[in-house]
Amino acid sequence: MRRLMNDNRIKDIIGSQTEGLELFEKRPVVGSLSEYDQFASDEMERFWLNSRNIQESSVTGCEPFPGEMLKPNSEDVLLSDSMLNLIVKYYTATHERYNFRKPADEIDQDAITIRVKMNKFGRCQIGSEVFGSAMSIRHIKSSYILAKFITDDGEVDRYAGQVQYFFNHTVDLPNGPAEHYLAFVRWYEPAKVRYRFSIDDDEETETCNVELWKTSFYPESRDCIIPVHNILCQFVPAKYKVSSNRNSVEYLAVNPLNRKFNIR
Repeated sequence: MRRLMNDNRIKDIIGSQTEGLELFEKRPVVGSLSEYDQFASDEMERFWLNSRNIQESSVTGCEPFPGEMLKPNSEDVLLSDSMLNLIVKYYTATHERYNFRKPADEIDQDAITIRVKMNKFGRCQIGSEVFGSAMSIRHIKSSYILAKFITDDGEVDRYAGQVQYFFNHTVDLPNGPAEHYLAFVRWYEPAKVRYRFSIDDDEETETCNVELWKTSFYPESRDCIIPVHNILCQFVPAKYKVSSNRNSVEYLAVNPLNRKFNIR
């Protein structure tokens, strides 16, 4: 547990990590990253920071990313009516200059009609990491992720969730079709006492890396759709029971895993 808590200290040196990304231009990349050598250090740094500096990010999901969608996959999947509603809300929020509509909605000459089909994927490779989803039972262990959101009061907080599936969807923008690389995620509800484990580094500093979340999900909403660029990291889920005199409640203990870039 202490090792897991100490791992999160890497957040305090994010600046030094990104300053060293120019090494990618000077040294060969190992493993799966070798396929993405075309990503210059400034592009890799921008991608790395997108998931962390959510307030400054303008990612919509159609931007290049150092990876690809992986099998199992299903092509030309018809969007349900509820999914059409969510994706209209997603595009409206991310492409603020345009209006969007479902095919069945009242005709609006100024609105872009959403395509009704998508391609679904069970996995997504980002750099040297492969993220799974609930769609692929074999890879469900890597389906648990953290991502940052801006809350209603303007603060930035990270949320724990499980990827249900990855998908790409094309929307016909005025300047041409734009393919978006997205994930559909169910987000866990936070526990009343979110930070239960901590270690004291000194008299003034306390470090915590393990968080408690409820085992239930928030209802489905537009926030369930995120660009794959906004995935912060994976986490290892574990069941944890909090007992009182009267009863015990089972929570999900979230242990974040730091993102890795491998060079030699």
